[in-house]
Parts: sequence; C-alpha cells; structure tokens
Amino acid sequence: MVTREDLESYLIRMDAEFEEVDEGMFLVRPENGGAPIVVHHSDPVLVVRMKVMDLPARSDGLGDLYETLLRLNVSDVIHGAYGLEERTLILSDTLQLGTLDFEELRASLDSVQLAASSHLSRIRALAGAGGGE
Repeated sequence: MVTREDLESYLIRMDAEFEEVDEGMFLVRPENGGAPIVVHHSDPVLVVRMKVMDLPARSDGLGDLYETLLRLNVSDVIHGAYGLEERTLILSDTLQLGTLDFEELRASLDSVQLAASSHLSRIRALAGAGGGE
C-alpha cells in the first residue's frame, strides 16, 4: 500500500513542483505552466483532478460539447475521464493505492496534462465565449 510519504517521494522523484495543501492533498504544478493538478491520497485510492475550465451559466447549446467530451473519454483520454462538477469541467483519474507504483502515477499525471493541453482550444470553442477559465 502506497503511503502519503511514498506519494511525496514519488513527486520528489518526478522533480515535480508541489506543495501539500492539506493532509495527504498535494497541489502539483506542471512544468509547462498548465493548470495545477490536485493529487489526493485518500485510502484506499489516490484521486488525481485537474480543473479544465468553468462552463457557461447557461447549459443550452452545449450538447456538442458534451458529446465531444464523451467521445474524447473513449478515444483520447488514457487515464481518467472528463466530468462535470457543478459548472466546472474537470479531468479526473482514480488509482488504487494497493498497487500504485511510480510509473503508474507518472503516466496518470502525464495523461491528464496531455489531454487538457491538446483538447483545450476545441473544448473552449464548443463551450462558447462564456466558457472562460
């Protein structure tokens, strides 16, 4: 079982810029200056989450966006999935602490960063002008 201390050592080994903002909750800042990623050690899982953007207050006309996100979940997002939390679009991944290793954590973080950076312009366009970050 990966402990909080193991997780911290993985982040150090990755040479990641991070801070522990709460017990077992780390804010990881990507090298490329992208959005920070929250990594939460919450036994028995590790939750990885990134805020992609705020969605417009009005949800009518977002059908194409939602369809695109579902398609991206199947075709382009290797670890995790897009999801909605209130009016916020997030990317999240959940990993089992019992089997988690350094490479799996790095792959999850890389996948979330890659998906967000490669899809962001398309997602923003589908969300319309009201979908600022």
